[in-house]
Parts: sequence; C-alpha cells; structure tokens
Amino acid sequence: MAQHRSLSQPGYYGYPEATEGPKTPFPDAPKKNPVLRGMPLVVAASTVASFNLLSSYFWTNAGFGSLRKIKKLDDFEPRYDPTVIPISNESKPELPDSSLQQLDRLAQGGGEGNVDRQYSIADYHTAYRAGKVTPSTVARALLDLISTSDHGVAFLTVRKQQALAEAEQSTVRYKEGKPLGVLDGVPVAVKDEVDLDGCEKSLGSARSFTRIGGGTSWCVQKWKEAGAIIIGKTNMHELGLGMLPSTIVESEVNYIIQGKLLHLAQVNKYIDTTNNNPIKGTPLNPHNSHYYTGGSSGGSAYAVSAGLVPIALGADGGGSIRIPSAYCGLYGLKPSHGRVSGSPTLSLASTCGVLGPHASNLNDLEIAYHIMATADPNNPSSSFFSSSIPSSPSRSPPKLLGLFKSWFDHADPPVHKACEAALSHYQSAGYTIVDIDIPYISEGQLAHAITILAEISGGIHDLTGLTPANKITLSVGKQTPASDFLLAQKMRQLLMQHLAFLFRSHPGLIIVTPTTPNAGWHISGGQGDLKHGISDANMSVRSMEYVWLANFSGCPALSIPVGTAEPKDGQGRVPIGLMGMGEWGAEEELLKWGRIGEQWNVEKGDGKVGRPQNWVDVMGLTGL
Repeated sequence: MAQHRSLSQPGYYGYPEATEGPKTPFPDAPKKNPVLRGMPLVVAASTVASFNLLSSYFWTNAGFGSLRKIKKLDDFEPRYDPTVIPISNESKPELPDSSLQQLDRLAQGGGEGNVDRQYSIADYHTAYRAGKVTPSTVARALLDLISTSDHGVAFLTVRKQQALAEAEQSTVRYKEGKPLGVLDGVPVAVKDEVDLDGCEKSLGSARSFTRIGGGTSWCVQKWKEAGAIIIGKTNMHELGLGMLPSTIVESEVNYIIQGKLLHLAQVNKYIDTTNNNPIKGTPLNPHNSHYYTGGSSGGSAYAVSAGLVPIALGADGGGSIRIPSAYCGLYGLKPSHGRVSGSPTLSLASTCGVLGPHASNLNDLEIAYHIMATADPNNPSSSFFSSSIPSSPSRSPPKLLGLFKSWFDHADPPVHKACEAALSHYQSAGYTIVDIDIPYISEGQLAHAITILAEISGGIHDLTGLTPANKITLSVGKQTPASDFLLAQKMRQLLMQHLAFLFRSHPGLIIVTPTTPNAGWHISGGQGDLKHGISDANMSVRSMEYVWLANFSGCPALSIPVGTAEPKDGQGRVPIGLMGMGEWGAEEELLKWGRIGEQWNVEKGDGKVGRPQNWVDVMGLTGL
C-alpha cells in the first residue's frame, strides 16, 4: 500500500504533490558497448559471480552511483511505492451487473470489417452459442497442435487433463444455454510468473519456484471463474529480467577468454529484452522468425500473435508486456500500479511490476482487463480500487496528447515515421498536441534500473542453475548500497511530482511516445545466440528507452500497433508500436484513445498490422 496517504489531490489516495521538475538537457546518445555472446558470456558470468569484489567494482563502474551527483535530490523525500488510487464512493469487489452487460456488449464487436484479423473472444463465444463448435473440440485441437509442433515453445507447462476437463464442463453449460459469460470456454494462457494450482512455476529457469502450499493468483482465478480455459503457462525470460540499463563507462579491467580481450565491466550490466531463453527454448516472432518476440512476456505475446489464444496474461516490471506487444503487433496494457492483484503470488519487483493482458484487438484486451482487475478484498492495494468499469461509449474525455519532442524524436527513422503518421491521424480525430518536458530522462531510467535490480536480486539468494547473464546481473545487483537505493526513490518522487504537475496542468493528458525506438530485435547471431544467450547492452538500453517511466511512476500505459518496417532479414515485415501513458487510474481513457488507433490500423490498407505469417486457424483445426 502506498506510504503517501495524504489527499494531496481531491479524489485520489496517495496522489503526488503537483510540482514542476527542473529543466534538464536531453541526454546524449550512450557510447557503444561490445556484444557478448556464446562461451565468453558463460566464462564472464562464472568470473563475476564468484568474486564479490568484482561485482562491487562493476556496480560502481556501471555508473549506478551517479545519482549521488544530483544535488536536486536533496530537496525530495524518497517515495518507495508508486501506488496512487482514485477514490470512488462505491467500491465493490465484484463487477456490477451493468458492467457485465457492458462486457457482453464488447463481445458483440470482435473486429467486424477487418478480414485480416485474429479470432476474437466474440468469435469463440458466438460459435459456441450457435453450436458450430464446442469448447471441448477447440481445446483438443489446440492441445494436439501444441504437443506436435514448434508452437509448443511458447509454453513451459501445458494443462492437458485439467484443460480438457474444464472445456467439457464449459461445453455442457453451452448446451444447457447457461454459459458463465463471454469468456466461458475461451482458451487463454498465463505467464509462468503467476501461480496456478496444480502447475509448476520455474520463472523460465531450470529451477523450481513453485509456491509452497499451492494456490492460484487472484487475477488468474478471476479468468477461471469467468469460464476461461487456461491452456498452460507461457515461456518467459528467465526470472523476468529484461533490460537493466546504466550509463556507459569505459572499463580498465580486462580478461583474456579464448584468446579475446573482454571489457567485462562493459558487458555485465544488462539482460536483453528478447525473451531469449537458452534453457527452455526461445519463441521466435510470428511475424518474422529472424526476430525475437521481446520479453519477458514473450511466450504470452507469441501465443496471441500466432492465434493460439485470443488473450494472454503478461507481467510488466520494465516494459515486459508492452515491448513484446509492440514487437508482435498486439495491444498490451500495463495497468496502474496496485490495481490488479496477483495474490498470493509474491511479486519479483514489488514497486515496479504489475500484471496485465495481451490481446490482438481492444475489445478482447478490455474484456480481459476488466475481469482480471476485479478488486481483491484481501490485497492491501487492489482492495482500495473500485472495480474498473467499461466506460460509456457516449462519454468523451478531453483529447490532449503530451509530446516531449526531443524524446519522441530519438526513435529510429521507420519507427518515427509510423508514430508521426499515427499522431497526425489523432490530430485529425480531434486530439490536440501539447508540448511537454520531462526532467532527468537518462537518470530516471538509471534509478528504475537500480530499484528493480535491487528488488529482484534481494529475493533470489542462490544463483545456482541460472543462466550466465542473470548470474552477472544478480551478482551486481546485490552490491547496491542502501543509500543509493534511497536516492533512486527520491528520483521516483521527483518524477511522480512532475507528472502530477503535467496531469493537473492538462486534465485528460495522455503522454505519447513510440513503445520502443527500434522496430523489433533482429537475431543477429543466429542459432548461436539462441543456444548460449546474448548480452547486448546497446539494444537493451534502446528498447527500454520509453517504457520504464510508467513502471517507475505507477502510471498506466497502453501499447498499440501503428505500422510495420522492412526487416533486416527473413520474410515478414516487423510491427511498430505507439504507447500512451495516462494519469493514475486512467485505464478507461487509454482504452478509448487506443480504439481510435485501432480503427485507423484496420482502415489503412497495406500499411496495417495484420495476421502474422505463421498464424494458426484454430477454428479450422476443429473442422469448422
């Protein structure tokens, strides 16, 4: 629960004081780092993890101590929890009947008019009600496909017997004309970061992190209670560690490994947001197999993009829902911090991480989100949120888009072009662009990295059996001094207060950026990278450039597909995402914003993001 209980803004609990931050210069591009892959990465990991002195040196050399130079932080108290809760007079743990009816309304429109679309929740629900196909036949066809094809790499655990039994129960309900709702019988998937009773949890590693005593995460249980058929738990980057950026500092410590001179301090600071998993296997991007899905929720994004399921659960501590959604041409929502409960699951990064949905269309995303965001009366944050209710179609929020131009312009040319075209469409739809500034972009990203690295490394004491890259990252993270962690939380306070200033100055403001400055992540090292893993600091920093702020500040953010780029290799264009970040609790406004972009993507013809080349016709597998 948030430590800041004052009602500094009427209608909110824990709202930051609205204070404009200092004007700071936009940072220069970081220096280039060498890429470490294969056996040199393995040897480097063993060296760093074995010597605390080296880990400590590398922590300092990575630039993590640079927050000490920012005197402005002396003016701020640390803020440890970014939870900000909108206050409502009616706080109910369950969705009211009127909201359930609105979910039914959403399921009526599964993307009609778009012939190049995925199957939606509405498609399954309609087919079941009409008796054209049953949940049982869909489940059997999907489970057979997963067990006999390369699509199985998207899953770490498959619930064959449980899923078939649940599908049979759903089939009976439809035959009796008593489905539980729009999600009844619909196949879904959940990331291996959550708990699911009867299933192992490895967090994408070779070790077991299964919860003693069992149990199912609250948001997963809400999907189950709505009748969803959970096919299995999806692949993820080991421990969910994606990218941990830092400043680039030249190292004076060199090692000779296999005849090569390595600057270890330059390569020990990152884990790549690729969903590269040399232990469990790496799902490849359905749009182009020469590209990664992105991580760490890459298995969930793959499952939706390839058409295996219409929705999947992801987790996002540093862009891990939004990055794979952008790379795979999906819609991905990172909710307000604390809104969606994962209890009794312990969060890997409690002040940065959230749980949220991936979907191939916004109707499905909204249905998935509203059900999983049902308030948990036993969770100290979720219990204070009112149930997130689908907004009325007639409600028209302010149409303001915040643009920090220097930051936005940092994107690669193909991404910049696609996102600018999307902004032009938003302006034609009645939105006004507001020029804004955000201080300490580079330093804030560093503070987020310090925070999430300290939180995750503090919960993983034994590094045995982990991948080389994570051994390095966690060894370095354990060296974080308490005083530097506090400085990072002061930076969090400064940034949250500045965002509050922007949101109070411009009610309804949505801050827009590309989701990532790069169009996808090319597998430049081929099969060798997939076998041994890779540490590419340059791409890690780039891919996380825009997403970290929503995690650090607790604001909700939505990634939507807005275009594609020519690939560096292989067949299939690479999707590009645009991201909107709203005020705390403004998920409904973000979803409305996203719908305008979705309709534009449907209507624009050749430039739209459609089905990928390896899309699976699950309904067709049943003989329909």
